[in-house]
Amino acid sequence: MKFMRFERDGAEFYGAIDGNFVKRIEGDIFGAYDVTGDKYPLSEVKALAPVSPPNVIAICLNYSSHAGESGSALPERPVIFIKATTSVIAHEGIIRLPAPAPDEVDYEAELCIVIGKTAKNVSEADALDYVLGYTCGNDVSARDCQRRLDAQWARGKSFDTFCPIGPYIVTDVADPQNLDIKSRVNGKVMQSSNTRNMIFSVRHLISYCSHNMTLLPGTIIMTGTPEGVGFAQDPPVFLRSGDVVEIEVEGVGVLRNTVAEEA
Repeated sequence: MKFMRFERDGAEFYGAIDGNFVKRIEGDIFGAYDVTGDKYPLSEVKALAPVSPPNVIAICLNYSSHAGESGSALPERPVIFIKATTSVIAHEGIIRLPAPAPDEVDYEAELCIVIGKTAKNVSEADALDYVLGYTCGNDVSARDCQRRLDAQWARGKSFDTFCPIGPYIVTDVADPQNLDIKSRVNGKVMQSSNTRNMIFSVRHLISYCSHNMTLLPGTIIMTGTPEGVGFAQDPPVFLRSGDVVEIEVEGVGVLRNTVAEEA
């Protein structure tokens, strides 16, 4: 199933995708719900971020090739950081180049896990039982803040609009460790890999995170990005006003956002 969160006539709903339509859901997708007969053309609704997460947990350096291009040693355990929930935007939302740091804004294609029920101290064997589904994510990053100015990552990863996710939550992903993942900027492929190249698997990440913090329903875990990010290009490629960024994860969807200066 594909869940969509959308706005129509000023109200917010969840729906299930049915071809070019979305069928309205009554109830809680994290609990009991029914798919109603009310459906609307996708062209007549406004897409929202597919979840309003209580937390956005991100994993850095989870592909060895990205660690290499970053000049970093391979981690011995998952390295966790947090993105502000106010950075979340939807498919077709606008990534704003922040006025305090507009010059080195970068893209990162990521598979995102959407936690479906409260998880604490879960085993790897049981980890996928706590997954509602998956969505696409872009861990937008101000590299000057992240790498030089602040000596830590919170600000550089958490500017408003720096966490596009969507367009849907896809529940029927057979194997999250065998999905092609790509990013494109203005149609040019910048990153191209497969989730089999993760250092730490989806199961491991869920289990590890749950042993360090309670994972509430709706929590997003961003699973890391492969090689090909902008700062590692020669010369570097940073996002500029008017750019179009696409994140594609096989079987999950295509997340598309435009870039503009901060109003």
